[in-house]
Amino acid sequence: MRAMKFAALLALVVLSILLVAFAGSKKYGVADTRKISFSEAIKVGDVVLPKGDYKVQHTMEGENHIMVFTQLNASEPAVAHVKCQLVPLDKKAEHTQVIYGHNQADTHVLQEMLFAGDTAKHVF
Repeated sequence: MRAMKFAALLALVVLSILLVAFAGSKKYGVADTRKISFSEAIKVGDVVLPKGDYKVQHTMEGENHIMVFTQLNASEPAVAHVKCQLVPLDKKAEHTQVIYGHNQADTHVLQEMLFAGDTAKHVF
């Protein structure tokens, strides 16, 4: 009887730890890593990234949300770190979307990103 109580308590503790770990991984409603393609050069923060494929990592620096863009398939990959705000969505995004404006040099400037399946968008 005592062994059964111990096993039940141990199972409950393990389940609780797993639930907390799983809940923390999507705390902000966005995946930690995504991939995106830019068909033209785009300014992200202070860096103009060349067109191409990128790995995008969502990281935290204290309370700040930081997106790290790393170029894929390049011998010297371009990298940009940019602070973003997460804006909750009413429902999961159905499509991946990149919204940009233009500066005076007519360069694309990243303003928002939305990834399919996320429940928040990134605003720069």
